[in-house]
Amino acid sequence: MSDAPDSLIPYDEIVQEALRAVVGRVLGQIETTGGTLPGAHHFYITFKTGAPGVSIPPRLKERFPDEMTIVLQNKFWDLKVTPEGFSVGLSFNQIPSTLVVPFSAITAFVDPAVDFGLQFQTAGDVEEDEPLHDAENDSPEAGEPAGADDGSNVVTVDFGRKK
Repeated sequence: MSDAPDSLIPYDEIVQEALRAVVGRVLGQIETTGGTLPGAHHFYITFKTGAPGVSIPPRLKERFPDEMTIVLQNKFWDLKVTPEGFSVGLSFNQIPSTLVVPFSAITAFVDPAVDFGLQFQTAGDVEEDEPLHDAENDSPEAGEPAGADDGSNVVTVDFGRKK
């Protein structure tokens, strides 16, 4: 058997970009409602802290030098979405902070309320299955089971990039 030929069309990049547009559209809808999330929806967004265009306070960059997960649920403000990414105000240890995150830096987007998730590769990803840091800007509400998400609706796109 022969290996599949290399594609001259960057399908993996095209699909990744299209799926990141899903994140942008969802956040854009939340922005138009004044930052109000419908029903029980809430988002876990994981991103590479050292990716180009990411802007976070130095204390957070020091604490999360590679990757960070934030929660958009009850306590966030000033959500602004652009075609390139989003900015949002969050509190970490009761210190207000503004984060700027390009969509290209996002590695995961999860809405546990409806068991939906997307995972992405970022430029320069070399390791697979890196552990994610726990979100520290929010904690589960009382009565919410921790770790209830089994990942059954997580979409992972991997076209077997050559390394």
